[in-house]
Amino acid sequence: MRIRTRRSGPAGFGALLAAGTLVVTGCSSSSSSTSSSAGSSAIPTPSAVASLASLLPADVKASGKLVVATDASYAPNEFKDANGNIVGMDVDMAKAVAQTLGLTAEVQNADFTSIIPGITANKYQLGMSSFTDTKDREATVDMVTYFSAGTSTAVKAGNPANVDPNDLCGKKVAVQTGTTQADEITNVINPACQKAGKPTVPNGGDKFDLQTDVTQALVAGRDDVMLADSPVVDYAVQQTGGQLEKIGSTTDTAPYGIVVAKNSPLTKAVQGAVTSLMADGVYKSILTKWGVQAGSVNQSVINGASS
Repeated sequence: MRIRTRRSGPAGFGALLAAGTLVVTGCSSSSSSTSSSAGSSAIPTPSAVASLASLLPADVKASGKLVVATDASYAPNEFKDANGNIVGMDVDMAKAVAQTLGLTAEVQNADFTSIIPGITANKYQLGMSSFTDTKDREATVDMVTYFSAGTSTAVKAGNPANVDPNDLCGKKVAVQTGTTQADEITNVINPACQKAGKPTVPNGGDKFDLQTDVTQALVAGRDDVMLADSPVVDYAVQQTGGQLEKIGSTTDTAPYGIVVAKNSPLTKAVQGAVTSLMADGVYKSILTKWGVQAGSVNQSVINGASS
């Protein structure tokens, strides 16, 4: 299960992506880049649904807005563009949910670990920051599911290193420092390789502080394969214009949840808004804009964690 943790150095990856360009150089000083329309495509404006707006708590309705907290460090879900604006899939979803409820979204950047305490203290109405829905979190807040994510595998187009996503023994694997993928190499993959009498992943994986550097190491051929959360891999494949490809299936999938105060009437309103966005096509448009439609789900539920 992917439990979102804070990533190091968020600004570098966000700034590169925000410019619509991901540099894919090797060790030389020359460079090439590709452009993407992600982050700029128009999304249909959802109509307000009166029956859902009627579910809102009186104070939220009176304010006319939803204060939404996000840790803008995790492209393409939430990050800062070149102008310092908070953008991403979760940001567009937050705005669409608010519009469906007849409100506007005020998205605030916050440290990831402070968001749930901020929800319980009524500092924020919603938390949208790639939160995995877990039983532990459901004990203190409600989670409205809207996306599915796990670990995905990417290689250079054509898979020149002949990587088997189910057998990474002996392969040079790029991962971001501090992620569950880095932990998986240490705690799961390499012990399994040793038990099978196979060479382990060198260095316990090549670890980089920035996801940009992970991607660039793969494109430049310094590593054979990279592991990352599924929407991050999907977006990297899109941004590199066909230089990378995704192989195998997404593993350890679990739902992302919108964080809402426990037992708040806002929970059902938000779930209804997400359901409405799924029905009217806005949800699909948002995921397609950011290249993460592989994580789409057909139903939003309240507190849908399995573990």
